[in-house]
Amino acid sequence: MVVSLCLALVTYVPLLWFVRETDGMPDPNHRDRLMRQEASRQTGGLLTLTAAEQKLDAYLHRIKEQEMSAAHFLPAVHFFKAKPLIEKSSVFKLLQKMPKGAALHVHGSSMVSPEWLVKNVTYRPHCYICFTWDNSVRFLFSDRQPFPRWDCFYWQLLETLRAKIGDNTGFDNSLIQHLTLFTEDPDGEYPNQDVVWEKFEKAFIAAAGLITHAPVLRDYFYRGLEELYRDNIMYVELRSGLSRTYELDGTIHDKIWNLNTFQEVTKKFIRDHPDFLGARIIISVHRALSVSEVKAAVKEAIQLKKEFPDVVVGFDMVGRENSGRTLWYFKEALSLPAELGETLPYYFHAGETDDEGTDIDQNILDALLFNTTRIGHGYALAHHPLAKELSRKRNIAVELCPISNQVLKLVSDLRNHPAAVLMSEGHPVVISSDDPSLFGTTGLSYDFYEAFVGIGGLKANLATLKELALNSIRYSSLPAPLKDAALVTWRNKWNAFISNNS
Repeated sequence: MVVSLCLALVTYVPLLWFVRETDGMPDPNHRDRLMRQEASRQTGGLLTLTAAEQKLDAYLHRIKEQEMSAAHFLPAVHFFKAKPLIEKSSVFKLLQKMPKGAALHVHGSSMVSPEWLVKNVTYRPHCYICFTWDNSVRFLFSDRQPFPRWDCFYWQLLETLRAKIGDNTGFDNSLIQHLTLFTEDPDGEYPNQDVVWEKFEKAFIAAAGLITHAPVLRDYFYRGLEELYRDNIMYVELRSGLSRTYELDGTIHDKIWNLNTFQEVTKKFIRDHPDFLGARIIISVHRALSVSEVKAAVKEAIQLKKEFPDVVVGFDMVGRENSGRTLWYFKEALSLPAELGETLPYYFHAGETDDEGTDIDQNILDALLFNTTRIGHGYALAHHPLAKELSRKRNIAVELCPISNQVLKLVSDLRNHPAAVLMSEGHPVVISSDDPSLFGTTGLSYDFYEAFVGIGGLKANLATLKELALNSIRYSSLPAPLKDAALVTWRNKWNAFISNNS
């Protein structure tokens, strides 16, 4: 590594000299060397493609160029409007077939399509619904009429309500709207970040009563893994708060029950799909909590990681950064593992903001101070040269979620996404989906499309895609032996993909 870096510097300095000193027409050979050197720095720039890969790359470049020259450049259009057009794209259809490796930034409570929740789960017996004062809904499974509570004064059995309404299709579509941000008029419905985040958080709360019912949770986990697997994903790391799970009679299960259930479902899924490598959990808590509550959560996470070493990966803090407390605010809680002599890897959401220069904007540096293993979103990283340098030096990958960043109004035209700088410099990046059910996506193909066509631009090629997929395994939490095995499995899938499409 040191030798290659030195060689790069040896060639780089003379080229700069030629750019700076040459009078008249520059030497075309020097220009070619400069162009090649710059291209080598981008994501995938150092990979050498086989003859078969080069053939597919040439085809991919042609169809990508056609799409990028079309009247409507899709990554510049809001995803909700662009989605049906993306699905017709030749590039997208190829990406669907591509083995994408791992999904490393997915929230467990938004991993399954809302259509499945409404058309499957809400039709199960004993499912009650309540319409709240703030134009949202709550669901609850119960063997008797639920008691009124502060946000729900009147519960109705869904089976009875549907019989009264008669129009199941229209009613179901209205319920789906409570569980997703997807709308035909995103700019009108979500004029600013505050409005879209309010609906975003309401959707999580609305889904909670369905997902945390114990029998549903088992099916939900399995269905979530299935949706990922269908999109050629072989491993996933979920953010989850491990919310308390309840039975029909009101019995409450603890987090250990949740982890046991998750482990059982994952093992069953692997038995049914032997080429799927597994799933793990990053325990997460909301940044609206108090310091004492986060201290308790950190201690609990340390213990759960000891009890479930093959399931629990580490710890994160979630929720909107702009309105939440900073990582530094929780410094006492986040310092606990080191003080106790314990190991608890951090996977912090950081830099999911466009508020430059604020205390929130410093989360990206504080995440590095607390030795984060990866950076969730990292939208602000390109504006912090020291943080960017440190994260690259420490080999800390950014979990890039382009559709999430666009829908939550950090960026409208993905050509302007700061990750374009990171990818052009070859900074470690992995592609993920964040909250697919809320954005109307499944798997990673949609996010790969937006990153490949919009953020990467025309210079991003098959080698870019290959390295992004490889990165998802390299920067996963899998232990070294499992990571090596995963890379072998992925390469076999990749070779088959190349063979079938070149």
